[in-house]
Amino acid sequence: MGQTASADEAAAIAAAIARFEAETAVGVEPAPAVNPWQRAALVEGVSAKEAGRDLDDLEGGARWLS
Repeated sequence: MGQTASADEAAAIAAAIARFEAETAVGVEPAPAVNPWQRAALVEGVSAKEAGRDLDDLEGGARWLS
């Protein structure tokens, strides 16, 4: 075991390892594209819900809304 690999042998081993890793790696699925209109509606809905909470937190806020 005193002999070391040549540069060509070392490159072949590194290439084989890289190929094995690429072939056996777990694939990552891309996130589904979000329609810009749907995203805007979701953001607007969340902000409207948060704004409603602020009104309820005010002293007597629930009374003047009803």
